Amino acid sequence: MKINILQGAFFPVPPTRGGAIEAAWFALGQEFVKLGHEVNHISRLDHGLKNSDVVNGVNHRRIRGANAVKNPYLLKLLEFPYVLRARKAMQVADILVTHAFWAPLLFPKQKFGRIYVHVGRYPKGQLKLYRKASRFQVPTVSIADICKQQIPRQAAKVETLPYPLTWSPLPRIDFNKKEKVILYAGRIHPEKGIESLVAAWLKLPCEVVGGWTLRLIGPWQEEQGGGGRQFYQSLKRNIEISKNKVELLDPIFDRDALKKEMEKAQLFIYPSQAKDGETFGLAVLEAMSCGCVPVVSALPCFLDFITFDTEGFCLKPNSKDNPSSIIQEKLGEILTEKEQNINNMAEAAWTRSKEYELSKVAQKYLDNFSSLLKK
Repeated sequence: MKINILQGAFFPVPPTRGGAIEAAWFALGQEFVKLGHEVNHISRLDHGLKNSDVVNGVNHRRIRGANAVKNPYLLKLLEFPYVLRARKAMQVADILVTHAFWAPLLFPKQKFGRIYVHVGRYPKGQLKLYRKASRFQVPTVSIADICKQQIPRQAAKVETLPYPLTWSPLPRIDFNKKEKVILYAGRIHPEKGIESLVAAWLKLPCEVVGGWTLRLIGPWQEEQGGGGRQFYQSLKRNIEISKNKVELLDPIFDRDALKKEMEKAQLFIYPSQAKDGETFGLAVLEAMSCGCVPVVSALPCFLDFITFDTEGFCLKPNSKDNPSSIIQEKLGEILTEKEQNINNMAEAAWTRSKEYELSKVAQKYLDNFSSLLKK
């Protein structure tokens, strides 16, 4: 098969500025080539990257994009000329994978490949515009249900296929290398529940926290998807008054370096409050592959790969408590758990993550592509 992959206008590939979608398709493209297919990957041009090159057999073409902004309408406007430039650079193919907003509207139905829409963000009604799409691929069952509700006449086109791990899981967990670290790795943004997490950590008694460190890693700049300077400075002020150890670190975009951070941590916390934002949570799955026990909010997207109280913990909401109180109570329980119980859960999480190895997931996508071409 000839496969085109068109990323959005705001993050480069390789994912030198981060981006779960970009990291996933960068890895998948290389695996498709390894399995005998031709892949052309179009993405944003960025500093240090060539206009075109070949990475592990994948033909990369990079074109001028834009920096992300908060305003969603301006964001779409900025992506419009990028998609027009991408159309000029596109080659004839069998499949066109894209999550760019304008591509399913501006591209012909089949010339550059059957249009395979990757729904990497919570759908907000735009799918009904994509009548030329051959398939809507979503990463979790909960998002598939939402898509089917929004496009009932095209519900048969909705397919659930997960993100893959972008690295190989550890061959085994070395618990001797684990540190008393609760790690968060992701965008430093209000919708991720960071403020509530820090507030909860501040209130935990010193005798419960003991020698544990809360480590926050991620981008705060708006153009990288963060909450901006004002939010970052407010967060820093709260951290400075904390009696419990908190580290707020710069983002790590190098995949190997990020993996090493996850290998050291015992717990990985992801208290996202983005009910209309999360579609999967790749960072959580990656942490599980490194032997971290996940602690996540009660969003349905996590149910596809975590069985709560077996492979991870859930920050279950109730009618009385605010998010900070919920996090405080759950962390208080976890940090007083027996070490062996945490280790057993880490083993279960690590075992579950292996279902998402790149080779296994890539083959599922190729089978799905093939099914489209037979129609």
